[in-house]
Amino acid sequence: MTKKIIMNPRPSKQPDPATADQWVENRAPDVKEPVKRLTLDIPVSLHRTIKAQCAMRDTKMVEEILELLIKKYGNPQ
Repeated sequence: MTKKIIMNPRPSKQPDPATADQWVENRAPDVKEPVKRLTLDIPVSLHRTIKAQCAMRDTKMVEEILELLIKKYGNPQ
């Protein structure tokens, strides 16, 4: 008996960068102004701690980090 494996074909083109930009702009509906992406390099241990704490509180990392930034710098809206 021969086992057949069916594989889906590889997508023929790269994702449209405009689609990715659209996703970034539309992922924070509670923000009333356009958003900018911020990339941070943090130690793995700190990332694990934040991620674990957020998992225990059933929150997203971005929500908690944004809250900390607003507490430190205020909400300019």
